[in-house]
Formats: sequence, C-alpha cells, structure tokens
Amino acid sequence: MNEYLRRMRLQLPDFEKYEQCLSQPPYKGIRANTLKIGAQELKKLLPFALDGVPWESDGFYVTQEKPGKTPYHDAGLYYVQEPSAMCAAPLLDVRPGERVLDLCSAPGGKGTQLAQKMQGQGILVLNEKIPDRARILLQNVERMGVANAVVTCADPEALAQRFAGYFDKILVDAPCSGEGMLRKEAAAAENWSVQNVEMCAARQKKILACAVKMLAGGGKLVYSTCTFSEEEDERNVEWLLHEFPFLKLEESRKIYPHRERGEGHFAALFSRDEGERARLRPAAAAAEKRLQTLWKDFSAAFLKQTLPGRLISFGKGLSLVPEELFTLDGLKVLRAGLLLGEDAGGRFEPAHALALGAPRDALASKAELSEEEVQRYLRGEELPSKGGKGWCAVCYNGYPLGLAKDGVALKNHYPKGLRIK
Repeated sequence: MNEYLRRMRLQLPDFEKYEQCLSQPPYKGIRANTLKIGAQELKKLLPFALDGVPWESDGFYVTQEKPGKTPYHDAGLYYVQEPSAMCAAPLLDVRPGERVLDLCSAPGGKGTQLAQKMQGQGILVLNEKIPDRARILLQNVERMGVANAVVTCADPEALAQRFAGYFDKILVDAPCSGEGMLRKEAAAAENWSVQNVEMCAARQKKILACAVKMLAGGGKLVYSTCTFSEEEDERNVEWLLHEFPFLKLEESRKIYPHRERGEGHFAALFSRDEGERARLRPAAAAAEKRLQTLWKDFSAAFLKQTLPGRLISFGKGLSLVPEELFTLDGLKVLRAGLLLGEDAGGRFEPAHALALGAPRDALASKAELSEEEVQRYLRGEELPSKGGKGWCAVCYNGYPLGLAKDGVALKNHYPKGLRIK
C-alpha cells in the first residue's frame, strides 16, 4: 500500500484529504428500476431515507446497513449500486429502439441501468465472459424485469467477429485494479500492485479494441473503470485516440471519494465518425406449434393482454423476443428476451421470469401476501390458499415477487436458488 499511496500523492494536490477519507465508511446507494416504478414512488415505499445522486436521476444515497433486505428489492423495484458507478451509463444517452452492448456486464448494475433508458425497445446485449458471473448477471436481469436483453457468455474477440459495426452504443466497464473500491472491498487493497495495474491496462486495451470494432458509424462508446491509475484511465484514453483516429473524445469525468459522494470511478465518452451500420441475419427459429398452443391457452387465463414481441423456441422453453432479434446460431446465449415457460408433459409451466418481466397491470391472476407471508414465501414455504385456482403471480403491495400455484394450498414455486435462509 505504500507504493499505492506514493502514486496517489503524485496524482492528487489534495492528497491529505484523500488519505484521511480512506478511514471513513464507504458510500452506499440504490437505483430505482423505472421499468417497474418511478423514482419518487419508490422513495415513498421504502422504510429508509433516500438522498438523490447528482449524476443519475433515478439514483439515491442510502445509509441503511443492508438496503437490499426488503421485499421490494426481491421484486426488482431497485438495484443496490455504489453511487459513483451510476455515472457511466448516463453518458451514453441510450434511447429506445437502439442497439446497445454492455461488453463486461456482470453483475448487471450498469446493464440494467441501460435497460431502463431503452424502455423495453431495441436490442440490448449483456455479455460476461466468466460463466459464474454470467449466471449472476442473468439473475439480476430477470429480477429487474428486462425483457429485451440477450445475455451472452463470450470472449470479446468472438463477439467482435460476429457484431462488427453493429451497435449504436457500447459500454465497456472493464475489469480493473479496483483502486476506487479500497474502502468497500478488502480484496482490492490486498491484490493491489503495480504489476496488476499494468496487467489490467494491457487487458483493457484488448477489450477496447474489440469494442471499437463493434461500434457502428456515428455510434458512441463509454469506457469506464472503478480505479484511479493513470495507466488504466487517461493513458488508455490517449491510446484509443491514437489507435483509432476516427474516434473523438466528447467528455470524461473522474470521481474521488474526498471530493464527491462516491467511492471512485472514471468514465470517458467517445463518438465515432459517421459510417455504415451493419445488418445481421434475423433470428429464424419460430416457436414450436405445440408450445404456441400451450402458451395461448395458459396466457388467456394468466394475462389480461398480449405481450409485444415474437415467440421463439429457446432450448426447451418458449421466449418472447424483440421483433428485430438477430440469429443466435453460434453464440453462447444464456437468455434471449423474456423466458415465458416450457412444456411440462402437455401442460404449460410458466417461468419465474414471466412474473417479474410482464407488466404488472397485464397480470390477471394474482395472490397478494402480507409482510409475514412474504418472508415465508421467500423461504420457499407453502402458504394457505388465497381462494384461487391454478397459477398466479405472488405479490407484495401489488408488485410481483414470483409464482405460486393456488388450490387446496398456495404451492410455492419461488426458485430454490433464490430462497432466503
């Protein structure tokens, strides 16, 4: 750590203030999921105080020790996110209908932030190279009710070959040395070394080169890290501009914990010269007729309205995907669009994702739970019948948490991997 502090002393004219702040507790934050609830409406619901984050209109500072321990978090109404990490996604100015890529997406904070701006319209590719982290990403995408995402697990090089010139907006929140996480994560301090900084900077260059290849003419790219090292931040910006002269640096910002209310983040926005926007072969895998029929019969009772999109067979299941979805052949895809369910021996069995991804006003069959019942539901317990029959969305205060099957009792179908202990 002595070498790290020496470097920071050279970087910061107000180093003493930075050094003093290292002994202070880290900032915590949450971001309202506007796919499900407005930021001010969420503020009224939560039992703890919220204070607005200046660079994200849907973000809030919290002092609550464990802000994720509410049923509203399980329902996907908000995402627990470090406040300064919220600064990168807004720079992209993502719009509904665009093609957007988050290249290093796990655990999903920035990717779901982008999804909110897209409002369910367009194509959002969320990629994570490491399988275990990709599964965590998928869980968060599902919880937040993102219905227009394709979650992939691939090397950036493989994606660059597939998607050359395709995306309008790209976010590269690259793996880094994590100097901005020293107060939050002990591992960041334990793993720090000049060698690790240099290794990260070299890896970031390779990832950025892949990202630039996938950027359409006139597109925008944001490069972000949660570190302060100049090798990973400013020098990589200089490298990008030198290697790719068709890029222009539009703006950049660096957040330090002693100057602003955030742990530490760097973000730079680039634009690309006008040029071509690639077209890809559309997905051709139509849904199996049997599955379509089962879904039609099930959804007539479960939903009040038809959900927008195109039905495709994906693995053993049925998914609802954006009309403009590209072919998935040759890609390692964990999820495409909204997973609706599957054929279970001639019966349609709905997926957990359906309860969380369908608009709540589209759900016809619901079971409202008390606060005590919600805790039992999240533990996987069976509950007394609510007087209905068949599948229903289990809700707390009107917001879906998952699925159950009502009858003699309310049979719990909350996923075993998500249950609280």
